[in-house]
Amino acid sequence: MEACRSSSLSSFFAIVALFSLLVLTTNAEPSSGSDSPTNAEPSSGSDSPKNSTEFIKTSCQVTRYPRLCSDSLLGYVNTIKTSPTELARAAMSVTLANLRSTSAVLSSILARRGLKPREVDATKDCIENISDSVDDLKKSLKEVDYLKGPNFDFHMSNLQTWVSAAMTGEDTCMDGFSGHNMNGNVKMVIRSCVVKDMQLTSIALALINTLSSAQAA
Repeated sequence: MEACRSSSLSSFFAIVALFSLLVLTTNAEPSSGSDSPTNAEPSSGSDSPKNSTEFIKTSCQVTRYPRLCSDSLLGYVNTIKTSPTELARAAMSVTLANLRSTSAVLSSILARRGLKPREVDATKDCIENISDSVDDLKKSLKEVDYLKGPNFDFHMSNLQTWVSAAMTGEDTCMDGFSGHNMNGNVKMVIRSCVVKDMQLTSIALALINTLSSAQAA
């Protein structure tokens, strides 16, 4: 499933689709930085790439979107290895990257002439909602580091709260484009972006909840 996919008739939407494909290509491999999983060398034994691939595919079965989950995370196999924590971290990193892509697409749409006042207002609100979701994911990624120390339950609760809040923001964005008094192409492009965001956030939350349950067992 492609992020922000569009079958538009205008060159604007073709550019949006091309931009989104470029972002997907960039996201396919782990990158350095605080918002991405830490790069690591593959190791032998239970953490071999083959076993890591199976670990990711199996873990993704607990999510509502196992195919998307696997496709999104297999590029991080050397980092995730067989670590549930790194799996959750990678899922949040992928989600954050997609949210940033969505924000860029929304800004491009807002700069387009000919939008109705309601479309302008809904797009602006959506940009704000997505920005809040980005902040929630950034906080969540930093919180992962504290799971290794004391007060696991406290930090896990923060993670679950913030990732859930990110999903709420995405859902609120979608609400702004309900009804029929909207440009069909604008609504289609934004929907394709935000639906992907919601699915990725759902995946991240499911993997976080699995990590929480494993710790409690």
